[in-house]
Amino acid sequence: MSGVNREQGSAASEYHNQENVLSRLRGSLKHRAPSNDNQENHPPKQAGSRTVLGALQNNQRSKAQNHRGTKQELSQTVSCKNEDFSKSCYEKPSSKQPAFQIHVDEPDGACTKKPQQVVDAVKAKSVAAESPLTIDNAVARLRQPLATIDMPSAMDVSFDSPMDMSVVEGEEKPVNVNEVPEYAAEIHTYLREMEVKTRPKAGYMKKQPDITNSMRAILVDWLVEVGEEYKLQNETLYLAVNYIDRFLSSMSVLRGKLQLVGTAAMLLASKFEEIYPPEVAEFVYITDDTYTKKQVLRMEHLVLKVLSFDLAAPTINQFLTHYFLHHSVNKQVESLAMYLGELSLVDSDPFLKYLPSHTAAAAYILANNVVTGGSWPKSMLEMTGYSQEDLMPCIEDLHKLYLNAAQHAQQSVREKYKGPKYHQVALIDTPTKLLLN
Repeated sequence: MSGVNREQGSAASEYHNQENVLSRLRGSLKHRAPSNDNQENHPPKQAGSRTVLGALQNNQRSKAQNHRGTKQELSQTVSCKNEDFSKSCYEKPSSKQPAFQIHVDEPDGACTKKPQQVVDAVKAKSVAAESPLTIDNAVARLRQPLATIDMPSAMDVSFDSPMDMSVVEGEEKPVNVNEVPEYAAEIHTYLREMEVKTRPKAGYMKKQPDITNSMRAILVDWLVEVGEEYKLQNETLYLAVNYIDRFLSSMSVLRGKLQLVGTAAMLLASKFEEIYPPEVAEFVYITDDTYTKKQVLRMEHLVLKVLSFDLAAPTINQFLTHYFLHHSVNKQVESLAMYLGELSLVDSDPFLKYLPSHTAAAAYILANNVVTGGSWPKSMLEMTGYSQEDLMPCIEDLHKLYLNAAQHAQQSVREKYKGPKYHQVALIDTPTKLLLN
C-alpha cells in the first residue's frame, strides 16, 4: 500500500506541476497580448486609408490571416489537458506546407518551448549524474586554446596588436573609382558618344512663350544654393541642369511652373547621384511651400517620361575628372576649371551650343593658362582629338564670362568658389588678355 500511495503522490505532484506551468504560460500570454500591435509583421491599422498596390494589400491580408492562425494554435496548445499534455505540446497537427513561409514572432513563454527546456535540463542532470567524467572531458576539450594559423611568408604580419590592420591608413587614401587606366580610352569614347545623344537643343528658348534666359539663370543660381545648403555633389547640379534643358527643349513651361521643373530635376539628380538624397518634403520646404508634395511628384513623373528615363548624361564635371586623371595639374588649376565649368551652367547663351567635352577642354586650357601659364598639352590633344584652334571660340566665351563674373546678376557660383574648399579661385585676378602658346 505504501508503494501505491507513493505512486499516487508522485502523480498528484506531477499534475500540480503541469497546472502551475500552464497557469504561468496563460499569465505570460495575457501580459504580452497588448504588445502585438507594435510588432513589425502586423499590418498597420489604417492601411485602407493609403493608396497601395493590390499585391501589397494581398500580402498584408495573408500576413494577418497567418498571424490569426498562429494565435489560434497557441490558444489550443495552452488549453491542453493533463492527460494528453505530452501529445498536444509536442505533436503538431499535420498541415499542407505553403509555397512560402511567413515568419511570425511568437510571444515569449510559449508552451512548446518551456516544457522542452525543462525536459532538456532534466536530461542534462541525469547525464551528469551518470557520467560526470564524460562532460568534464568535453568541457576540457572546449577550453583548449585555438590552434595557430599558418600565415604565408609573403604576408606582412609585423603589427603590434591583432587589431592593427592598417584600416585607418586605407581610409585616409580613398580610391578614385575613375582612375582605371586600362579602360580610360573606352570610357572616354563612350562618354563622347552619349553626350551627343543626351544633348539639349541649343536654341530651345526662342520657342518658349513665357520664360527667358534670365529666368533660367535665376533658376540655376538657386539650384547652386540648394546644392550648398544640402551638401550635394557637384555632379548632382550638372545633372539637374541637363535634365532642365532637355525637358525645356521638348515642353513649353509657364514661368509659374519653372521652379517646379527645377525642383523635380534636382530631386531626380539627387536620387541618381547621392547616397542619401534629401526627402521630397525637403524640396517642398526649400520652395517655401510654393508647391505641394503631390505637385513635385507629378512633375518628377512628367520629367522622367519626357527624358525617356535616360538619366545617365555625361557632364562637364565628368570630362574634367577624366582630363585631370589623364594629365594631372595642381589643385588650384582643378578648382579654377570647375569654377569656369559651373559659370557656364548659368548662361545658356552661348554655352548650350557647345558639347560638355568641348566646354570642359576650354575650361582646362583657360584655368591652366591663368594659374601656370600653360595651355593644351599634346597628350590631351591625342586623347580628345581637340586642337587648341578648335577650342578657341569656346575659350573666348569662357574668358569673357570669367571677366564679367563679378558684375553678373547671379553670384551664387562665385560665392561658392570664394571658400577655402576651392582654394578661393573666384578671387584670382583675371587677365584681360590670354597669352596662349
